[in-house]
Amino acid sequence: MRDQYGREIRDLRVSLTDRCNLRCVYCMPEEMLFKPHAEILTDDELLVLVRAAAELGVRKIRLTGGEPTVRANIVELTARIAQVPGIQDLAMTTNGVRLAHLAAPLAQAGLRRINVSLDSLDRDKYKAITRWGNLDDVLAGLEAARAAGLGPVK
Repeated sequence: MRDQYGREIRDLRVSLTDRCNLRCVYCMPEEMLFKPHAEILTDDELLVLVRAAAELGVRKIRLTGGEPTVRANIVELTARIAQVPGIQDLAMTTNGVRLAHLAAPLAQAGLRRINVSLDSLDRDKYKAITRWGNLDDVLAGLEAARAAGLGPVK
């Protein structure tokens, strides 16, 4: 598959949800209204999309959101995507808040790399930007990701 400039398309970003466990000032208002669950793609619909993309030559999938780790069955869904023939690299962009408990299971499911959005290493600034976030949760998540072999962690 090629874009309008003739470049081969090998990467696909898949947004798993519009939901997030933070309310970052630059991203969404505190009172954000989310789509009804019926309007979010099901696991089976997402897998149809990934399989079709793989058949067209996509080799790298990046799971995004919202916040992908708030999807109830994120580990199972990750495993199913990792098993799609042709997919060679599976990565995720996350805020890292839930990563301390999910890094090892996600790595075992087939996730290879992780990108963590980290707005500040200053605890007060981090909380002000994210409104609900705890920097220590993210730092623990980064360590868990490194220990699980999700690398390079960016």
